[in-house]
Amino acid sequence: MTTLRVNGREVEVSDPTTVAVLVQQLTLSPRGVAVAVNGEVVPRGGWAGAQLTDGDEVEVLMAVQGG
Repeated sequence: MTTLRVNGREVEVSDPTTVAVLVQQLTLSPRGVAVAVNGEVVPRGGWAGAQLTDGDEVEVLMAVQGG
């Protein structure tokens, strides 16, 4: 198991885990989602290859509509 800090909370995930797998586990659709790992934005095209390791800090942001 790998322990990550996702949006300020500790989360345990299976090894190996990529950004793409994490987004799938957290949301219904990756549309409107941005991800940063350890302060670096990960472009959507790189999610499948972006391996997450124990202790990584991940920020997952979702765009919302409204006014």
